[in-house]
Amino acid sequence: MPAEPAAPRTVSERAVVLLIGAVQFVNILDFVMVMPLGPDFAKGLGIESSHIGTIGGSYTAAASVAGLVGGYMLDRFDRRKALAVCMLGLVAATAAGGLSTGLSTLLLTRVCAGLFGGPATALSLSIIADLIPAERRGRALGAVMASFSVASVLGVPMALKVAEVGGWRLPFFAVAALGLVVATAALLLLPPVRGHLGQGGAARAPGVGALLGRTDVQLSYLMTALVMMSGFIVIPNISAYLQQNLGYPRDRLWFLYFVGGIVSFVTLRLTGPLVDRFGSFRVGTAGVLLAACATYVGFISYPAWLPIPLVFMGFMLAMGMRNVAYNTLTSRVPDNPVRARFMSLQSATQHMASALGAFLSSRLLMDLPDGTLGGMGTIAWVSIGLSLGVPGMLWVVEKRVRSREQALALATPASQGLAVPLSSPANPHT
Repeated sequence: MPAEPAAPRTVSERAVVLLIGAVQFVNILDFVMVMPLGPDFAKGLGIESSHIGTIGGSYTAAASVAGLVGGYMLDRFDRRKALAVCMLGLVAATAAGGLSTGLSTLLLTRVCAGLFGGPATALSLSIIADLIPAERRGRALGAVMASFSVASVLGVPMALKVAEVGGWRLPFFAVAALGLVVATAALLLLPPVRGHLGQGGAARAPGVGALLGRTDVQLSYLMTALVMMSGFIVIPNISAYLQQNLGYPRDRLWFLYFVGGIVSFVTLRLTGPLVDRFGSFRVGTAGVLLAACATYVGFISYPAWLPIPLVFMGFMLAMGMRNVAYNTLTSRVPDNPVRARFMSLQSATQHMASALGAFLSSRLLMDLPDGTLGGMGTIAWVSIGLSLGVPGMLWVVEKRVRSREQALALATPASQGLAVPLSSPANPHT
């Protein structure tokens, strides 16, 4: 007699969020630790501080290219296996980064890391969107995005401390080892994610051209570009600015990221439910306004009496509110068969906008004879100007998404359930 098919792997929503959060922690830490470590490896490799943005931009530019390619391919595969391949590539590239001998080799390894890290982000968000119902997706995305905060609270401070003890290369090797463990766990414990392949889903899904022809998709990507470019024209240069312009001690830098990370972690955990309740437009607009204030105070008109950690905490809070709001909203734009394609193209947009912001900052900044960075006020004003275009995009996209979801609800009386079996689908607190 033919063998009976194996029962689908059962996993709780909480476990899915935990595993994807771990994947994102490694992925994000691999990216964000490079910028705070910038002055360290710049000194070790003889690189000018104004080029740190170029190094950060090389990762995001490569991730953007990978996202564009992934937009044509990722919806053809089981998302779990595709994620494992991307994570293993990221691990190898990160380990190679620790062996860099100069600017060219470091740029090459960061490009390789971006080629794998970009699709890994898109796949992670697609898995969450596939497995978590829309009414709990804001909470789940907030939890997964808290990996950014954990990377700040634990990862970046530890990387800075490890670099103090063992040199700037050691954090690269440590993150690569951790990534290998997490990639193995995700491959073994996550359920297969093939719902988008059912009934010829990927084969019959609209092509990239049809997807990009939708107005809500175009607005989502434009909003994404504004958010990311406004952030990454400033973010890669924060560590150098604090140390060289404001005289913040290198041996206390870990504490700054630790405190800022705690604020961001709490913010992300609270913002997800707020988005579910009040909508992305209201929460995201509040985040944009707070970010504008924090950017002005921190980089344009910094008062000497104001503690630097307080400004940094405000900046992290604002970034968290804004990012959860727009990511939750954009996750509602695509239909299931094209979700990874949409997310991959969004990831490409995110990374390309980040790269443009980082490269632009390198053009606008200069190393002054007194050792400070010149031009920080200019890039701060550009950041504020870009971010002020976000609220209008949030309002339009949210209105269009709600109209479509209401029409679908009227046409579909019964819920279709989750893409794969989950052991506790009805738990609203997962």
